[in-house]
Amino acid sequence: MARVALVTGGQRGIGAAISEALKAAGRTVVANFAGNEAAAAAFTERTGIPCYKFDVSDYDASAAALQKIEAEVGPIEILVNNAGITRDGTMKRMDRKMWDDVIDTNLGSCYNLCKLAWDGMSKRKFGRIVNIGSINGQAGQYGQVNYAAAKSGIHGFTKALAQEGARSNITVNAIAPGYVDTEMVRAVPEDVLQKIIAKIPVGRLGHAEDIARGVIFLTADDADFITGSTLSINGGQHMY
Repeated sequence: MARVALVTGGQRGIGAAISEALKAAGRTVVANFAGNEAAAAAFTERTGIPCYKFDVSDYDASAAALQKIEAEVGPIEILVNNAGITRDGTMKRMDRKMWDDVIDTNLGSCYNLCKLAWDGMSKRKFGRIVNIGSINGQAGQYGQVNYAAAKSGIHGFTKALAQEGARSNITVNAIAPGYVDTEMVRAVPEDVLQKIIAKIPVGRLGHAEDIARGVIFLTADDADFITGSTLSINGGQHMY
């Protein structure tokens, strides 16, 4: 029976590429989404991957959703914590809600989903967890103290949790993408975008599929000797 993989934020951008790559690798994939039901329905129609709507920053909502997923699809053995938001602003302009929203969604969701999936993975003696960090959690970014803090926290969270899961064949790794050609990045003014690309040694933005290939590598059944690692996929922009 195919292993069940849950991808949060899994029906658009990088998440969609991860979901589709996992399905192509023979996994049974379910994708989480937060808001756009029409887009989720279109994604399911195109890919055959079911989408479940719930707020990953809400522990109780996540618990109810995972219970439903496991009843309808099966126990979650692969978890990709990809969901994330931005609420950018300098410290002068950033209010507490902008801080809390990003920390709760980007970092708090990693706790919520890992906590809820952990006991089952431990009992089955198998689990593959990949947390999606960011180059900006490694190098920082102007106007993103909330986002950089959350993504940096993911890297520490990953290393600590990996130590807890190691003896139960649960691997916990992170991927730190650089600038990837998504709607969010393409919304950046063209002159700024060109300056970003000029700083990437390979001379281009990343593709969502570049990140997805990393997830496939880290979630393989035989990837059991790789844990607590952060895989930087950034075209050489930040060598860390």
